[in-house]
Amino acid sequence: MIYQIYPRSYQDSNGDGIGDLAGIAQRLPHIARLGADAIWVSPFFTSPMKDFGYDVSDYCDVDPMFGTLADFDRVVAVAHELGLRVMIDLVLSHTSDRHPWFVESKASRDNARADWYVWAEPKPDGTPPNNWLSVFGGSAWAWHPGREQYFLHNFLTSQPDLNLHEPAVQDALLDVVRFWLRRGVDGFRLDTINFYFADKYLRDNPSLPKELRNDSIAPSVNPYNHQLHLFSKNQPENLDFLRRFRAELVPYGAAAVGEVGDAQRGLEIMAEYTSGGDKVQMCYPFELLQPTRATAPVLAGTFERLSRAAPDAWPCWSYSNHDTVRHVTRWRLSDAAARAYATLLMCLRGSVCLYQGEELGLPEAEVAYEDLQDPYGIAFWPEFKGRDGARTPMAWENSNQNGGFSSVRPWLPVSPAHLSMAVGAQDDEESSMLGHYRRALAFRRRHPALRTGAQSPMMAADDVVEFVRIGGGEQVFVAANLGDGTARAVLPPGEWRVAGQGLGVDVPEGATEVALGPWQLCLMVKSEIA
Repeated sequence: MIYQIYPRSYQDSNGDGIGDLAGIAQRLPHIARLGADAIWVSPFFTSPMKDFGYDVSDYCDVDPMFGTLADFDRVVAVAHELGLRVMIDLVLSHTSDRHPWFVESKASRDNARADWYVWAEPKPDGTPPNNWLSVFGGSAWAWHPGREQYFLHNFLTSQPDLNLHEPAVQDALLDVVRFWLRRGVDGFRLDTINFYFADKYLRDNPSLPKELRNDSIAPSVNPYNHQLHLFSKNQPENLDFLRRFRAELVPYGAAAVGEVGDAQRGLEIMAEYTSGGDKVQMCYPFELLQPTRATAPVLAGTFERLSRAAPDAWPCWSYSNHDTVRHVTRWRLSDAAARAYATLLMCLRGSVCLYQGEELGLPEAEVAYEDLQDPYGIAFWPEFKGRDGARTPMAWENSNQNGGFSSVRPWLPVSPAHLSMAVGAQDDEESSMLGHYRRALAFRRRHPALRTGAQSPMMAADDVVEFVRIGGGEQVFVAANLGDGTARAVLPPGEWRVAGQGLGVDVPEGATEVALGPWQLCLMVKSEIA
């Protein structure tokens, strides 16, 4: 399991109201006790923070607000002492407009880095070269008067897109990869992995029918999802670059997980990027990050699509992250429902990613407009409240209004609703949500079939989803009632025994079916028969 840390909001160690690397090192024992295998640290690189670190101005240094390279080295050392691997978040599709590469590129059309970004001539009437839209709203093109050209920005105007068609750009980015591998990181989370290349002919994107528009990155308030992004991302040239990238990981035994931001073809793209053993090991699709709850039919349909796309594709499943409304709120989950989904996540074929605070059952925080920091939320308020509700500081204690995160007013307010759910309030309670996550992760660790095994076709009947995981000399049967009613599940034939103490229902010896109450699971295990 990979545990995502949003550095600004994990722990403030120096009293400036902003989380930092020293704070992360301080709190790593919590993650180790939870049962994580690795941490993923969201960007901490030097940045003007227009998009809170996802606009990088120096890939090989730490922004002073987060500390120093020595502080990062301390995070790596402490993590490794605790048996945790360290993955860092690389943003390779774009930089900040303050990055020295862009400063040089925009200076003229004939300097050494003139082609390091995606520049294009205007149409004869002066308008942008095509119809591409920005994820953050409006045209994906911005005019630069000095070069008398447009530059591409799939996100904020201050985040120009790199031109990976230029070999020197690829070489420079791989230098960055080597820098961090030599510093001891165990892998990378690759932001917007399918945005690395744009169509070199800059062809217009086709429109997308209304019934197909569904994207957790760009809600309906944003016309971005009125297009099928056939040419602005998802280009075939990316496969060769990912092979070059993977070759850099091999000597270090490092791993990578790529974020695939595409609601229409996410699973298929993930299959392309993770199959064959020569690109990234896993990808982070958006299918379980959607506003619509992952019901039994939705889950079964998702795995059927995945099976058709590529049997050996390896997903990294997540319900929540720093860009989405926390799933407890998004799916309107009761405590029992949140526990059921947590257990189910540990049983799905693929890797698992938890977002900080998810193990506490935290709901989305309410953030007043005057407290908003997210440029996306500010732009689309009030129809869309942005991403700050998922980014509020971690609640460690219920001792004061800052929840043990900081000694001063934090950059975002700690949610009052989170204080009673703080780590300190749950830490010693076996029956708490935190206790439940610890048990669910321990269950996953105990069973190799759950960690690396194959999965039978997922079957859905009303609210019940069933499947079997197979591997490591065992089979694990999973039946989950994802609804408020009662249901029955038929047990597969064989010598099964109840598994996952405290996570599923008891099953009488010799039973052929089991009754499932609302939000209950049946977990059974047996040895494989040769």
